[in-house]
Amino acid sequence: MSDEDETTETTRPGGTTAERPGRDDAADAEATKDEPTDDLVTTEHTLTVVDPTDPATAARELRYRARTGRLVVRREVTGKDGFEGHTAVAEMAVTSYEVLGTDGDPDTSRPVTFVFNGGPGASSVWLHLGVLGPRRVVMGDAGSLAPPPGGLADNQQTLLAETDLVFIDPVSTGWSRVRSGRKADEFHGFTGDVESVAELIRLWTTRNDRWLSPKLLAGESYGTLRAVAVASHLQQRHHMPVNGIALISMVLDMGTIRFHPGDDRPYVGFLPTYAALAHFHGVAGEGVTVEDHVAAAQEFARGDYASALAAGARLDADQRARVVARAAELTGLSEDYLDRVDLRVEHMRFYSELLRHRRQVIGRLDGRFVGYEDDYGRERMAVDPFITATGGPYTAAFLHYVSTELGYRNDLPYKVLSELVHPWSYKEFEGRSVSVAEDLGALLRRNEFLRVHVACGLYDGATPFAAAEDTIAQLRVPAAARERVETVYYPSGHMMYLHEESRLAQSADLARFVRACRP
Repeated sequence: MSDEDETTETTRPGGTTAERPGRDDAADAEATKDEPTDDLVTTEHTLTVVDPTDPATAARELRYRARTGRLVVRREVTGKDGFEGHTAVAEMAVTSYEVLGTDGDPDTSRPVTFVFNGGPGASSVWLHLGVLGPRRVVMGDAGSLAPPPGGLADNQQTLLAETDLVFIDPVSTGWSRVRSGRKADEFHGFTGDVESVAELIRLWTTRNDRWLSPKLLAGESYGTLRAVAVASHLQQRHHMPVNGIALISMVLDMGTIRFHPGDDRPYVGFLPTYAALAHFHGVAGEGVTVEDHVAAAQEFARGDYASALAAGARLDADQRARVVARAAELTGLSEDYLDRVDLRVEHMRFYSELLRHRRQVIGRLDGRFVGYEDDYGRERMAVDPFITATGGPYTAAFLHYVSTELGYRNDLPYKVLSELVHPWSYKEFEGRSVSVAEDLGALLRRNEFLRVHVACGLYDGATPFAAAEDTIAQLRVPAAARERVETVYYPSGHMMYLHEESRLAQSADLARFVRACRP
């Protein structure tokens, strides 16, 4: 028998086998010595959980399997003569949790939810250890922070009680890295990011026999834009429709949060958030609830304020004075400041200006957090006090947890917030706003079972709740589809689960949402 006729059997990652032309051992070794393999560790655990929707019910025990490490993501290569190979392009960090049945195996009829944060450049540690996973960070909250390094505790309200969970770190975040010889830039942009995350989801689903499981996506911040794009990609490319999408601190149209001359949408969308923050810090809305103060700000923002911005030089002096005075009353800023900025308050300016008289700045991601500067004449703060407060506890908790409890170690630095992804490419949107709002509308029209959950923080100064409302209101979907979209609010910031009352409420809201998504 010639070498060309001889065949041997090889095992691919994931346990599948394929036949290929036979080669001698030396040739095999040379061909595979640089081929990456999956790097995963499996452990089993138990956890006592309570139903967040009804805390009075008896606690129960969950037994679950955790698997963490890195999966090799490959790309199919096709040339003029057809299939040329399945080339490794990246190693992506993932942590999955699957509840085990009485037979010791996962129940594949349970839903599975794929989770990621945003950035771009954020790892999934925030949702993982903040609200969804079986363990959570203990770090206190705004005004009552615990000293470093913080701690870990069981998350008795974990969403694992309702759905299996898969936490994904996009390329160049966490321990996810591009393979040697590849260009990282191909993953540091809208399309490359969507394709790599979607491929990991397809791969995990196939490897774990979960094609018949109900599937959900959960994203936070830029992760909400990613979630909609990934859902569209999965449905179109792999015929994998999802049952639900949880959009936490939602931004689907970047034009609603980016301040550019000639586009007044961000000014209108941010004003109710400014009002909420002014009320929280006691510089506006005295004698009324935050809900009433915010409602008044929303009415003003979408009415007289939007009209005044649109009028421009056509606004007469008396009308302008009335609008300036009302804006000052709602936002806590001085009439003089509002007049000098032509009624247009850019968000980073606001976070430095609101409490300037107290020699304090407030956080962008969560305006309940305050910090101090060395120069209060700056237009924009030098350091966001929210990032200073949260980065350390979440990093320490994750690295301790993954090594001591999940048994995985990696000498690479874990990129909680990665600078490696920048500059991020939006080349697909040249000449127009970066938006997937139309994609969400299409998903709702084409999948009559899709449900969408939108979670907003009143004190979130990065993705304002009013802008999210406007985006949802503009979806071109029938009334029946609109009924499958729900929006909830929390008296907290971008990561609303830092506020304990909000964490408990959000856990209950997400549990109800997952139940509603089950067939």
